[in-house]
Amino acid sequence: MQAVILAAGKGTRFEPLSLTRPKPLFSVMGESILEHNLKELKGLIDEAIIIYNSELVKEKVKEEFGGIKIRYVFQEEMNGTGAAVKLAYPFLEDKFLVLNGDDFYFQEDIKRALKKFPCLLAKEHEKPSNFGVVLEKEGLVKELAEKPANPASSLVNTGLYFLPKSILETRTEKSERGEYEFTDFIKNFIKQNSLYIVKAGAWFPASYPWDVFDALDYLFQTRKAKNKGKKEKNVVIKGKVIIGPGTLVKSGSYIEGPAYIGKNCVIGPNCHLRPMAIIGDNCKIGQAVEIKNSIIGENTNISHLSYVGDSIIGSDCNLGAGTIIANLRHDNDTVKTMVKGQAIDTKRKKFGTIMGDGVKTGIGTFIYPGRKIWPTKTTLPGEKVDKDII
Repeated sequence: MQAVILAAGKGTRFEPLSLTRPKPLFSVMGESILEHNLKELKGLIDEAIIIYNSELVKEKVKEEFGGIKIRYVFQEEMNGTGAAVKLAYPFLEDKFLVLNGDDFYFQEDIKRALKKFPCLLAKEHEKPSNFGVVLEKEGLVKELAEKPANPASSLVNTGLYFLPKSILETRTEKSERGEYEFTDFIKNFIKQNSLYIVKAGAWFPASYPWDVFDALDYLFQTRKAKNKGKKEKNVVIKGKVIIGPGTLVKSGSYIEGPAYIGKNCVIGPNCHLRPMAIIGDNCKIGQAVEIKNSIIGENTNISHLSYVGDSIIGSDCNLGAGTIIANLRHDNDTVKTMVKGQAIDTKRKKFGTIMGDGVKTGIGTFIYPGRKIWPTKTTLPGEKVDKDII
């Protein structure tokens, strides 16, 4: 069995995090999204054909993963998902899976999809207009509608399919946005063939960085609490907390699970890590730092007396002492942020910042809700960040 994994998109909606690494390599709890999906495919497929356009993907995954042979196919021209999958055609056998490399899928759903050929994996979603909507008739795909303004269904396309190789032999044209869409192959297929619908129990798209927060609860359900680090006296650990080897939690620190701390970190003293604090490997979290519902990249230092809430901090960052990230508007409205020149509503009452890799903040920096800082940028001591730093 083979799977084609799409890992070559530009990821512009994921900026600034995607400016230094492809979106499928965004890491949560010690593994990238791409590695997560390969782990979920373990035991189900023999070969993964990864469509890529960054050598970082090959460096991360190598030639084999958990018994799965990895074949790489380079996509030079970013001309759509249809063109991407078609690049795999010469290497495909009769039946194959297709999935996005930057969405979170889970093994139980993949197993059920493999028992229903040919099929599309779909899931009910509260915001169907953000996705391709699936119209169903007697368990079959009747029609696909891409991001309709007034969706006729809340059932959306997850981007995972189990299909025959022959589906790629039909002809498609470029879409209005100048790309070859894989869904056009699907639309051609369902004109003369039945395509079953398998409904997913869990699927988390990562269109925008803050979407990753939606996956955290479920990801913690798949992990067990464990402490492979060391802790000094007067440390309190409550709930499901995962601590990696080589990590030291210093005296007076208070950790409320669910929380994750990677390997070789130094936490504290007197830190408060609240639920959904995700700390990558080799991080230093200083005296009296408070972190909640945030993802901190590896090799990042957050100096004393800082606050990080509802934020994503890249790798190799250094937050100067007293850096404060605001995550709540005074008018209690949802937080908006700029994406490709447009103000996008995150639909979240609490949302802090997104920092790219290598950012450094001066002491006493204040960051407004929803503001972003591009990779390697810096702030001055006492600077007020009220607009994106690009």
